[in-house]
Amino acid sequence: MIDDGRTAREIFDAVMANPARAKFGFGDRLAIVNVDFQNAYTRIDRYATAYETDPRQIEHVNRISAAARAAGMPVVWTHVGYMEGGADAGVWGTRTNTPDSLQNIAVGSDRHAFDERCEIDPRDAVYVKRMPSAFFETPLASWLVANRVDTVVVTGGSTSGCVRATAVDSLSHGYRTIVPIECVADKHASYHFANLTDLQLKYADVVPVQAVDDWFAARA
Repeated sequence: MIDDGRTAREIFDAVMANPARAKFGFGDRLAIVNVDFQNAYTRIDRYATAYETDPRQIEHVNRISAAARAAGMPVVWTHVGYMEGGADAGVWGTRTNTPDSLQNIAVGSDRHAFDERCEIDPRDAVYVKRMPSAFFETPLASWLVANRVDTVVVTGGSTSGCVRATAVDSLSHGYRTIVPIECVADKHASYHFANLTDLQLKYADVVPVQAVDDWFAARA
């Protein structure tokens, strides 16, 4: 194991600066999968569980989601929520039991609700999920097949949790997977950059959001 004293950010910057790193690239049809843009994780003015990395994150996500719709490509939003008492959280909900705990995000509550800054269109697919990956026990996989998608753009939070799990599952399902840097967030810089590094090295193309904008612009 290498332990050279560099921070997670320094390692990430070094990996991203490597011009030899091959990319999966974009295919022909993509889906934007926006993971857990709900108040529990976005409203830093309300909840201790919330976080912010790029203050323009939701602005960027709204823009690329609008571009996808304009191109006739699907947009998906997920949010975490459980029945009262959190019984359907399974073992994931057994480590703590406080008002801030995961399993106490009740469906229909303010913590479950999407951040009002998100521009969710009636044409978008919206799924409640109970585990980290947006693919797990949701209709996402079949929805992507039905829409003839070959590329999945993953946004949201947290980078080290549900974004990572969704990106790994996306690759595992055979999709080219794109993670726009400005569109994902986490509680701590160390977790954020360490997981972006790992995604870039193994599972996804970690790119500036401008790369997604440029892909749509080239198709216009």
